[in-house]
This record gives sequence, C-alpha cells and structure tokens, in this order.
Amino acid sequence: MDRIIVFDTTLRDGEQSPGCSMNLREKIEVARCLEKLKVDVIEAGFAISSPGDFESVKTIAGAVKECTVASLARANTKDIDAAWEAVKGAADPRIHLFIATSDLHMQYKLRMTPDQVLEAASTMTAYARKFCSNVEFSAEDATRSDWEFLAKVISAAIASGATTVNIPDTVGYTTPAEMRALFEYLRQHVKDADKAIFSTHCHDDLGMATANTLAGIQGGARQIECTVNGLGERAGNTAMEEVVMAMRTRPNAYPYECRIDTTQFARASRTVYSIIGQSAPLNKPIVGRNAFAHEAGIHQHGVMANKLTYEILTPESVGVSTNNLVLGKHSGKHAVDDRLKALGYTLSREDLEACFEEFKVLCDKKKVVTDADLEAIAEHRAVVSESADEHGYRLDWFSVHTSNFTTATCTVSLIKDGEKFEDVCLGDGPIDAAFNAIDKIVKPIEHSFDIYNIHSISEGKDTLGDVTIKLTAANRTYTGKGLSTDIIEASIVAYIKAVNKLCAATAGQKESA
Repeated sequence: MDRIIVFDTTLRDGEQSPGCSMNLREKIEVARCLEKLKVDVIEAGFAISSPGDFESVKTIAGAVKECTVASLARANTKDIDAAWEAVKGAADPRIHLFIATSDLHMQYKLRMTPDQVLEAASTMTAYARKFCSNVEFSAEDATRSDWEFLAKVISAAIASGATTVNIPDTVGYTTPAEMRALFEYLRQHVKDADKAIFSTHCHDDLGMATANTLAGIQGGARQIECTVNGLGERAGNTAMEEVVMAMRTRPNAYPYECRIDTTQFARASRTVYSIIGQSAPLNKPIVGRNAFAHEAGIHQHGVMANKLTYEILTPESVGVSTNNLVLGKHSGKHAVDDRLKALGYTLSREDLEACFEEFKVLCDKKKVVTDADLEAIAEHRAVVSESADEHGYRLDWFSVHTSNFTTATCTVSLIKDGEKFEDVCLGDGPIDAAFNAIDKIVKPIEHSFDIYNIHSISEGKDTLGDVTIKLTAANRTYTGKGLSTDIIEASIVAYIKAVNKLCAATAGQKESA
C-alpha cells in the first residue's frame, strides 16, 4: 500500500483562525498530542509573523523529537531566514515557502506578473535549499490557477530543490473530480515530477475538504495537510481524523496507509477544543458526542444484535472509552493512574499527584467518579495549568448571597504572591457580582466578554460543571477554564484564569514597548 505523509497545521493555519489563538504552553501541549498521534510533519507556525510566533516555533522545534517540524515563509529572504532560525534546532527541520499563482492573486494581492512569480518561486526555493534539504513549496490558490502556468511554477520549484510541492485549495473552491484531474495533469506535465512528493491542502468553504483531499490522493498526492478537528481559516481545513479514518475504514476504496495512531484522536480533539474554549458539535464525525450514539429503537436493536449494523468503525479505534469504570473515594492512586493510562494519559509524578488530589476532593462531592470525570480532571491539569498563574491571582474563597427579590452580592478573596486581596460587589446575579469583585481587585484593561459556556461532564445533578470563558482585548482572545461541581466556583476560576492571561499579555506588551 502507498504510504501517505500526514502534515498537521493545527498550530499554524488552525491557530491563526479568529478566536483560536494559543499561548506558548498551550501550543506545546498540542504539539505533544500531535507527537503522540504520530503525525509526520508539524507545521509549528509562521515564524516571521511575530516575536511570539517565532519563539513558539523555536521551542516546539527543540521539544519535538519524533516528527518533522516546519515553519511557513513567504517567498522572500527575510521570511526564509526567520523560518530557518526558528526550526534549525529540530530533529528534522523543514522550510515551507509559498507564493500565489492564480491570476486573481497575482494581479490584486501580489501585484506581480506571472514571469516575476515564476522567478521568485525558483530563486527563493533555491535560497531555502541552502539552509536544509527538506524544502516544501506551495502554490497558493493553486486550484484557481491556470494549469499550464501552475505546472511551470511547480517544475521550477522542483528544479530549484523542493522535495515537496503543495497544491492548495486555498479558498475551498474546487470539487473532488476537479481535484483528482488537477493532480493527474500535474503528475504528467511537471518536469521531474517523480523527484518530489505532491501534497494537498484543502479548505472547507463548500464542505468538501475531506472529499477533495481523498480525491487528491487518488490523483497522486502522497502528503495530506490537515488539522485536528478541521480547525482553520473561515470554515476550516481538512479534518485529520476524517481523512485518516476514511482510509482505515475503506481500504478497498483508498488503499493507502499512514502511521497515525488513531486511538489518540479523541484525546487530541478534546485538548484542542479545550484550549480554544469550544466543544465538538454533537454531530461532528469521529469525535462528536453523538458519533457513536444510537437513540432510535430500530438502531439500538440492530447494534445490540451486531454493532456492524450501524457502526462502521468502533469507538475504541479512535480512543473513545466504552468501559466506563466507576472509581470512588476508596480507590487508590495506582488505580487512578492505571485508569488514566488506559484512557491515554501518561502523567508526570507531579501532575498525577495533583490529579489524584482533585479526584479525592471530587469523591467527597459526587457519589461516583466516571471516566469522563477523570478525563476532565486530566485535561484541565494539562491545559489550564498556565505559567501565568504562577505569578497571577488564584482563588482563596468566595461567598455569595442571592435570591429572586434582592440584588446579588459576592465577596471574593484572591491570593497573589502570598498576599491576600478581598473585595465585595453587587451584580445582576451571583456570577456577575463575582466577576465585578474580581475586576475591582485585579483591575484588568478594558475587554469584551465574548463567551461564557457551561456544560456538564457526565450525567446526574452532582456532575462536574465545565466552564469556558473567552475575553477579547486589543484583537486578541484570552480563554479560561474552570471545573467544579459548583458552577459558581468553576465560573470564578475560569474568569480568574482568563484575566491572568490578559494581565500577563498586557505586562509583556508594556515591557517590550
């Protein structure tokens, strides 16, 4: 079977989509998930775009050992220099440069002639090749480009040393039949086509990203560019989990293999959604809550008789646990550790201790602790333990008074660097009063309150409440997460974490200025 290279761009194309920005620690956590997934290439960012992006690409390049690490660059020396400086410490560094090739982009965005674009593609690919042998060239808006001209540009890039050539459907415009035909044409008309790996990068504007990617593979592409959960610009990118599971489930139609560990999909999905402050749509293929749920009677009867009647892949194959082992207050640390490992979490001694302490506290509040509860605790430990919190505020205690005939009041006590701060405030309900009290203590810069979501982790009235809060200031978003059986406490913790990130970023901007 032909091997497909999986190129993940969650940390670049996914992270640059509105409302999905991540800090360095969050990016490192996603990179670890991608390494566990065994992706071949991690596109860690766009190094030239900002000092923060450069630092995150450089850090990921130094931390990741089992994957190629790439940085995106425009076709100019300054971008390529920054990309190389960021990735040169990687076990296998890659420079990924691009330039647009469609008439529309060349005329209105680049203001360059086709000959100038052809020359830039050739010279800048050769320039990148001076730094490393692993060079990828992308023809932006390839699917709306003239095919003959596109073949010339790709031929020039290969002649200049490109080892991978990417044919992006940048705006999600093409169709599966057109995508396959385009790759077949390029494989026939590009000079020395056999000297480079052809890649496909599809967007989902018309809902065809997965279909177009699979069609590209059938046409000759041997690298797919995708993201976890289909995260990306506008309507998103090709979802890695969808393409990979399509190949695994339908090998007769797609006789290709890749090295992805599909049992890590569920965890990677939860991690990414948790970081960006969202949750999977109920009907999201592969990772949605309803992906393996059956409510209709005829479906339930069929599944009980033979799962193949309505399940074409198993929950276990993508890391969804169906063995919902119940743990209680008499369960020891080893039992919790063993169950977390079975769920895909290998924790450090420090993180395990912290998770076990949270588990014991939860046991005093709930009758039973389920797998979903354990996963939530582990996810929050991994994602929410922000470096900003080490020197930021944390909750000491709070007290609320509310009713349907009086104004809500909340007193909050916070601790920062060993010092206690207390204040009290009124509000339109206990949550608003608590947030107002926190604002009086912290005094964050002006910000908008974009998202306040609460969802239950498991069933029952004593379930954990998972709260996500997203704030926006100066066109950047700051996400906080809180987890507790008390939704007011979870809300306060989430807000403090979001405000800590906001204050840390504000302090960093003042220092750089």
